[in-house]
Amino acid sequence: MNKFSVDLTNCDKEPIHIPGKIQSHGFLIAINKIDFTITYISENTSDYVSTPAKNLLNQPISVLSNHFSHEPDFNIENLLKLGVIRKSFDAISPYPIAINEKPFYLIINTSVNDWLLEFEPVSLQYDIQSLVGRSASAMLQGKSVSALLKGAATEVKKLIGYDRIMIYKFLDDGHGEVVAEEREDHLEPFFGLHYPATDIPKQARELYKLSLTRLIADVNTDDSPIITFNETTALDLTNGSLRAVSPIHIQYLKNMGVYSSFSISLIANGELWGLIACHNYSSKFIDYKAREGAKLIGEILSSALEYRQEEENSETVELFNNTANVLSEHLNRDKYLIEALTNYDKTLLNVTHGTGVAIVFENELKTIGEVPDDESIWDLVAWLKDNSDESIYYTHRLSEIFHPAKKYKDIASGILACSLSKDPVEIMIWFKPEQISTVNWAGNPDKPVTAFVDGLASLSPRKSFETWSEVVNNTSEKWMPEEITSVLRIREIIVAHINKKANEIRLLNEKLQSAYEELDTFSYTISHDLRTPLTSIKTYAELMLKNKTLDDKGKNMLDRIINSANKMNFLIKEILNLARVGRSEIVFETVNMQSLLAEVSAEVWSAFKADNAELILGQLVDLKGDKTMIAQVFTNLISNAVKYSSMVKSPKIEVSAVIDGGETIYAIKDNGMGIDNRYYDRVFELFKRMENVKDIEGTGVGLAIVKRIVERHNGRVWFESKLHVGSTFYVAFKNK
Repeated sequence: MNKFSVDLTNCDKEPIHIPGKIQSHGFLIAINKIDFTITYISENTSDYVSTPAKNLLNQPISVLSNHFSHEPDFNIENLLKLGVIRKSFDAISPYPIAINEKPFYLIINTSVNDWLLEFEPVSLQYDIQSLVGRSASAMLQGKSVSALLKGAATEVKKLIGYDRIMIYKFLDDGHGEVVAEEREDHLEPFFGLHYPATDIPKQARELYKLSLTRLIADVNTDDSPIITFNETTALDLTNGSLRAVSPIHIQYLKNMGVYSSFSISLIANGELWGLIACHNYSSKFIDYKAREGAKLIGEILSSALEYRQEEENSETVELFNNTANVLSEHLNRDKYLIEALTNYDKTLLNVTHGTGVAIVFENELKTIGEVPDDESIWDLVAWLKDNSDESIYYTHRLSEIFHPAKKYKDIASGILACSLSKDPVEIMIWFKPEQISTVNWAGNPDKPVTAFVDGLASLSPRKSFETWSEVVNNTSEKWMPEEITSVLRIREIIVAHINKKANEIRLLNEKLQSAYEELDTFSYTISHDLRTPLTSIKTYAELMLKNKTLDDKGKNMLDRIINSANKMNFLIKEILNLARVGRSEIVFETVNMQSLLAEVSAEVWSAFKADNAELILGQLVDLKGDKTMIAQVFTNLISNAVKYSSMVKSPKIEVSAVIDGGETIYAIKDNGMGIDNRYYDRVFELFKRMENVKDIEGTGVGLAIVKRIVERHNGRVWFESKLHVGSTFYVAFKNK
């Protein structure tokens, strides 16, 4: 690495838990946990005892008693053993002792291999419990989070008397914002200012979680070094109150004009939420009990923060839950999903605090509120399909990730997308607009690198704290956890509804299939059984017709019986054909359409005696399917073309095929009488015949047979027609 390559991560690497020094307003002695000997001692201990500090190293703990108290029952070793038995020194610290006839507190904490004995002067004498109780009661009067924070700043200022008290909240990226403040009138306000994450580096934030208070009594006093006979191992002061402060931080405070600082950690849900940061513009020492009282205020505030925040969040959650319940009712009541979610007072839009929502379902796009245009939404859907494998995706800076979104950032700088199905793509997307904001920093957040004369580079803390404004754009308000939870819940409801409907359709299809099979069997049985008595009727009528004694009237009646029997026989034959289509197995093969159509057309021309009709065969493409069934399709369609064009002077029937994508589409076109558009929806129904063809013989079964055969081949059938001009019927078969 280049020797000038110094960046802000250097702050994060500073070993602030083992500074090798303590603040000089107190002194420190470390006792080995095993043999109770003095292993570390601060140099300034000599100021309080009658012997040089280094002479106490490696001495037994008992030597301390003579130096610190004239009380015969004072025994530090017994205090340590009592703490070990209780597994805590909380009930012992602070232990009052006298040093040179002045009151001191002994505070005991643990280190890795040692006990830390820290000695601090007693500076305040008041009823701390009573004061903390009143302060906590006053602070908790705030019903909202903001009011609670303001009250906390006020009460802490009353308790410790610092010039400025700030509530400092850590944001997602580690930088902080002053969200409440109480100060002396002559001081400029810091409320609303932002401080970069590097002002309180990562390892400092970790220590704030372990040690809930931190005092710097005077930035202008020299720290006292810790001496030891064990030079290879530094003393871990993580739990110590007197731990010296990073020189960078001391210079930072000096640059701000601060002489003394005190901080109280705010922990919410196990994480460092923020700090109560206290500044004084002259040196100020507050003793252990005052700090503990302030810490108690911080702990009460931390609990209240969790409660108040959960209370505010629960109102949002309840609102979203009510929306989900209403939409669930709409889904249970309505026939169509999109209408259920979008056509009422409560809609998908109310599932989040977004200002617009789009839903893509069954290849249909529906939007509510402020959303991008349809083309942009479809592009966004395609991008989400390719770039997100999760069921939910959200961002508050879409245009920085998906660049085409820049053109509609004012509507959709933030999106929350929830997938219902990957293939086909079915998705819901909520939108939030761009929220242009100005962030006021306490000085330029970029720390400068200072190069020294020897060519080395080092970090220097910021010197300017004049307000430095930064305009933030291309971002929306962030998506709340409650919004994401709400979207996941509505997804569950919708997916459950889709699965329920799919199951209902499956059961209905099974019932329809069963009824269809029963009807087929019934039709086949009845039609087959009717043919025997019908044949008898026709035979006896023909025999009677041969009786020479019959007059013309009798012969006419018998002719009518025979004609009716023939018509009925033809109808039964058609019904049998229809039933057979449903019962027969399809045998797929390649059908030579050139040959098949030659046979079909010859048969039709012979049956209808259509010598004057012209047949034009265009391109003929072979089909994949059941040869017998396909022959029946073209027989019925060509027969209809011949039959319904027989009234025109020059009947013309054209048959041709085209390949379109994965289908082969045949067209059978005639120039006959055409179909009235009033009857378009009845063309393929069983036994339905048009008013204008009543004089032409037919049963109304042929086209129903065509439709069933084509659908059994997974194909399609449709038509185009114009009255007195002609009709074109299309059948499409899949190529594979």
